[in-house]
Amino acid sequence: MDWIRIFAHCAVVWTNSSNGIGYGKIIQRFPERDWPDTPFNEGLELFCQPQGWALSTERQEPKFFVSVLTDIDANRHYCAVLCFNEAVSITPSKPTDEEDDSLELSNGNVRSMTHPVNLITHHSIMYAPKCLVLISTLDYFETFRNCMGIVYTVYMEGLGASMETLIGNMVGYVQVPPPGGPQVRFTIGAGDRQALQPPASPTLPVTGTTVLSLFRQLGIKNVLQLFCLALTEHKILFHSQSYSRLTESCHALKALLYPFKYTHVYIPILPTSLVEVLSTPTPFIMGVHSSLQHDIAELVRKSVLSD
Repeated sequence: MDWIRIFAHCAVVWTNSSNGIGYGKIIQRFPERDWPDTPFNEGLELFCQPQGWALSTERQEPKFFVSVLTDIDANRHYCAVLCFNEAVSITPSKPTDEEDDSLELSNGNVRSMTHPVNLITHHSIMYAPKCLVLISTLDYFETFRNCMGIVYTVYMEGLGASMETLIGNMVGYVQVPPPGGPQVRFTIGAGDRQALQPPASPTLPVTGTTVLSLFRQLGIKNVLQLFCLALTEHKILFHSQSYSRLTESCHALKALLYPFKYTHVYIPILPTSLVEVLSTPTPFIMGVHSSLQHDIAELVRKSVLSD
C-alpha cells in the first residue's frame, strides 16, 4: 500500500509592480526542484489573487481559500491559499508634480516601481498582499486550513518553530495512505497534533458540509435545476463575494453528479485576467467574484448565473 504526500509543493507569492501594472511573483518555492511524479504548477500566481495584485491603504484580514488547477492530463491540483498583508514603504523617487513620477516600493529585499497614488505623501505606509500556497493532488480542505492556520500563527507571533522546518515537514514528511486506509496522526513541528481519515472509497466523493451549504444558499429547486443543467452539459457560472463559497459550491455540485464524473472545464475561482475563458463554446462549471457579474454579462448570456 503506497502512501501519498499530502502536499506536493509550497510557494510564497509576493506583489511585484512595474510601470503601474501589479502582478504576483513567486519569491520562494519548496522544494526548489520538481518531484519526478508531480511537476510544479505554472501560472499559480493568477489564482492567488484572482482580482489582481494591488496595494491597499488599509490592512486586510487574512483570507483562506482553495483554487483548483487542471493540468494537461486532466489531473486536478488543489491550491490552498492563505493571503495576508505586509506593510511596505512607498517613497516617491521624483517630485510628485512631474508627469513621469514613479514610486519605489521596498520590503526587505523586494523592490519594484509603480505609478504614484494621489494620497501618497513623501513617505507612506501601504499594505501589499502576500500569499502562502500549498499545492496538493488531494482534496483534504480541512487539513489544508488547519496547517495554514498553524503556519500563519507561528509566522505572526514569532513562536519557536522555524518556517523552513514547518514547510519542510509538510512537503517532505506528511503522508497518508490511499482511500480505505487507516486514520493518520501527524504533526508539522509546531507542537500541534492533527488527525486525518482517508476516504473509505477512491471514487465516492467526500463533501463534508459543502452539499448542505449549497442547498441552504440556493434552495432545493435551484440546486435540482443546476443538477439537471450539469447532466445535460450546460454552462454553469457561480458568483459570490466569498472565494471559499465559490469553491465549496462547485465542489458540491460536482459531487452530486456521482457516479458520473465531470470531465468538462472546471474552474471554481476564475481570475479576472482570464474572464475571456467564459466565451468558450464548451460546457463548464466556473465561479467568479460578484464584483464581475455585470462586466461579464455579455460573455455569459447563455450561462446560468447563481449565487
